[in-house]
Amino acid sequence: MHSLESVIYLIRHAESVYVEGQERSRGLTAAGLADAAALCNRLKTAAIEQFFSSPYERAIQTIRPLADSCSLDITLVEDLRERAMGEFSPLSFIEAKRRVYEYVQFSFPNGESSVEAQSRIVEAVCQILKRHEGKTIVIGTHGDIMTLFLNYFDPGYGFECWQSTTMPDIYRVRWQGQKIINVEGLWNN
Repeated sequence: MHSLESVIYLIRHAESVYVEGQERSRGLTAAGLADAAALCNRLKTAAIEQFFSSPYERAIQTIRPLADSCSLDITLVEDLRERAMGEFSPLSFIEAKRRVYEYVQFSFPNGESSVEAQSRIVEAVCQILKRHEGKTIVIGTHGDIMTLFLNYFDPGYGFECWQSTTMPDIYRVRWQGQKIINVEGLWNN
């Protein structure tokens, strides 16, 4: 039996204001809202059929204009949430990120290792694809989660990829069966 090709738009959230302790509820900045509108314009002809998102407000707000323009609801999926970094002091945020990418089994106290977060996101996206095979899907998510998903299929997506992603960012992934056919970055093209 031949499987259908699916298209996933992995969309990293736009710029948000960092507020300690408000990981789930912090929304987009004015620039982030403008980028969400620009993202909508860029993808409005993509014939998107389904929207899924991290439950974090910044991810939802990034894809909301596009979902509204398609007259579609956004289904929230807890496992699309960002990786919990945990308590990494005295390291800087960048140093902490580099460490969890270099040592994939390592996690800081109250945090997730790359292996744990990757397993969660791959399972979540594969479940979505299994239920919506042959569809064009948007997944609103986060930099780490997007990078770790792609890394599962291609180890070339690592710390440097994460560091090079922008807010927002878009990767179009063509998928068939259990494998990726093609990945294309769209935001900076």
